[in-house]
Amino acid sequence: MTDLVVRPLEAGEESLFTSLPDRGLVGRSLLGKDYREADYQPGRTWVALRDDVVVARAAWWSGPDDEEPIALDWFDFTDFDAAVHLLTRAPFRVEYSLTTPPAWQDDPDVAHEVNVRVEAAEKAGYRKLVERYRYSWTAENGLPERPGRLEFRPEPDDDVVLGVFRRVNADSLDAHVRRTVAEHGVEAAAQEDLDIMRWMPAPREWWRLAYTREGALAGLALPSRNYHDPVIGYIAVVPEQRGHSYAYDLLVEATHDLVAYGADRIVAATDVPNVPMAKAFAKAGYPVTQHRIDLV
Repeated sequence: MTDLVVRPLEAGEESLFTSLPDRGLVGRSLLGKDYREADYQPGRTWVALRDDVVVARAAWWSGPDDEEPIALDWFDFTDFDAAVHLLTRAPFRVEYSLTTPPAWQDDPDVAHEVNVRVEAAEKAGYRKLVERYRYSWTAENGLPERPGRLEFRPEPDDDVVLGVFRRVNADSLDAHVRRTVAEHGVEAAAQEDLDIMRWMPAPREWWRLAYTREGALAGLALPSRNYHDPVIGYIAVVPEQRGHSYAYDLLVEATHDLVAYGADRIVAATDVPNVPMAKAFAKAGYPVTQHRIDLV
């Protein structure tokens, strides 16, 4: 067998990366952007070649100011062993986020594309953490009416917000939070969430805490935006206020806020096992547009 060459892409080699056929069934192509539009850096894009033909490729995404990649979100191949070797050889050890259509298990072709990628990633040392719903709200879905049960107030003090993160993360249903808590503790999980929210390029003034009519803290609603879209950055209800469906109130308020800030499209996500949050998104008119499988 011809020797395999695994290396990072060099500047100007975009056509080499795009030379691998893409069936468009899973991955970044489902989000409507090709490689050249996705702000990937050549040094964080790797290819595996046999006889100068690309047989596997991977691209790690990062924000414009990030010193290290945030996630692997482009990974496909025609040679399974080459793909495993590429992931093992590349120096980046960050989460692999695989985008799929909803109900991907029901289409044999799509299921094959998903399963073979997961198998290759697992052979390279990854493990599946969770599957997530990915939502995309537009004005056509209708703006849900505010329930009016909670009062929303801006909170400029990061320490106060950090304290709320501590409370909600102590028994969170979110798989990423639970993993961080298990490995590093509640304090680390809270700080991680705060850091993620501060990383997003949206005004800090958008964040708000929610209170009941009696003045008790109910949770927090943090509308935001990433480097591409307005997003529901974080929605959480404190433990003692759960059972009242306040997640829906928080989501509706964040939606109204983003629309007031000019959004005509809002992206959001939640874990498939997080049934209360998934119900809130469905009630608020957020359609599931993709699923995402996260491997760590």
